[in-house]
Amino acid sequence: MRDDELERLFRTYHAPLVRYLTRRLGDRDWAEEVAQEVFLRALRQDSLTSERSWLFAVATNLVRDEARRTARQREHLRVLAEQERDTVVEMPPTTAERAHEQALARQALDGLAEKDRLALLMREEGLNYEEIAAALELSVGSVGTTLARARRRLAETYESLQAGEGRRAAGGGDHD
Repeated sequence: MRDDELERLFRTYHAPLVRYLTRRLGDRDWAEEVAQEVFLRALRQDSLTSERSWLFAVATNLVRDEARRTARQREHLRVLAEQERDTVVEMPPTTAERAHEQALARQALDGLAEKDRLALLMREEGLNYEEIAAALELSVGSVGTTLARARRRLAETYESLQAGEGRRAAGGGDHD
């Protein structure tokens, strides 16, 4: 194609082609790049019949080819990420992470009612129900209920503290 023909083609069809591509792609800069490629391809042609339809068809095909290429790349990255997840070894928590978890657990434990906290601590130390009942002046039958309630409250409090940490880390926590 001669330079004067390309210039006429550009003047006539550049703006409508870029508008079409912008609507299709949602990005004016990207549309300009694709339009440039369309006109470069037109330059390589000896002659064009149905110029307008040829230009828009080439533009449509370039966008479609790019979408396919992007989809293949995304799929490839997804497969690589899956493979990576399958091969990742769970790292043991660091000393700082363990200390932080222990501090949260301690805070949760300190938040329990005294009887619940003492019952849990005694059981953790190996005391049996009779010994716990005698130490806390409870009936042996109520020790199981006390321990179950204490465990549930401890878990709820610990999870609540962790959730609060997560919200603060995400920037959504309460500010004092």
